Amino acid sequence: MRRPGQYLGVDVALHFGDPAAELAALRESWGVFHLPWRAKITVTGKDRARWLHNMVTNNVRDLPLNRGNYNFVLNAQGRILGDMYIYNRGESLLLDTDHTQVEPLLTAMKRFIIMDKVEMAEAPIFAIGCCGAKAEESLAATGIDVTGMELLEIREFPVNGLTVMIVRGPENKPGWYEVWVTMPEHEGQGGMFGGLFPGAQNVGVQALEWWRILHGIPQYGQDIRDRDLPQETGQTQALNFSKGCYIGQEIVERIRSRGQVHRKFVGFEFEDGPPALGKHEAEGRTLAEITSAAAIPLSTGERNVGMGYVRREVAEAGPYVDLQGHKAKIVELPFAM
Repeated sequence: MRRPGQYLGVDVALHFGDPAAELAALRESWGVFHLPWRAKITVTGKDRARWLHNMVTNNVRDLPLNRGNYNFVLNAQGRILGDMYIYNRGESLLLDTDHTQVEPLLTAMKRFIIMDKVEMAEAPIFAIGCCGAKAEESLAATGIDVTGMELLEIREFPVNGLTVMIVRGPENKPGWYEVWVTMPEHEGQGGMFGGLFPGAQNVGVQALEWWRILHGIPQYGQDIRDRDLPQETGQTQALNFSKGCYIGQEIVERIRSRGQVHRKFVGFEFEDGPPALGKHEAEGRTLAEITSAAAIPLSTGERNVGMGYVRREVAEAGPYVDLQGHKAKIVELPFAM
């Protein structure tokens, strides 16, 4: 039974009757899910690679064809305005981010298109995902051979009379693949894939959120905000320290040269259920901030975990910290499973 709801501003399936079973499929076999909250932006024009390279934190100028990497967009103070994956598609660069980020990112980035031959536009690309220990063999059974795909690589395959893009996930999403297809209209797209993955478990957002937390993946707008600095988030895969200047680069380099930030993104294991989200203080001083938390049903029993930020000196004195009555153990991400 599909239970509808909202996630990141779009209509989604929260679950299909048993979110615990859906999570188990993502971890032990494979599950399939729609990704309506993800958006794609094409960047075209002869100056696209040079211009975008100077806008983001990673090296997109030298991306091989049909390969991608993870990036932040920063302001001049080094704060994170958004995150995205960027892919080299030959005649264009393709940005993959959340729908909620499209308008603010386009507004922030287009301000810096001055004399550059660059155009940015949202692309009508529909996406579904599949994930799990058996994802690769299950895709092969449908005629989609992903053997040897690199992380964040795109391949094209004929499916149901259309050429679709198959994308392998990044390093923090093991067993994750996405199917992208360019469509003029969204209506009816889900039905086109209805028979593509026979035997797969339909997965809703609840199980995907649990899976995200277990793998220590921050969500922009929740775990990463526009007040956070890149090194605080721990997402070093978004940073390239040899690419030269970009907006906010001076702050990133200053932090690197000094060797540390005052707080870090970590996991929390709670003994008595997850506490409220937000900052937790002691004697008028913030010890930690919980940004995501959940009681996650696993085959070994319910696991109370969360993610967020902790003061560096608190983490070094740990591993336990008292968060206003909730005893928490500070652990490195992802969670051991």
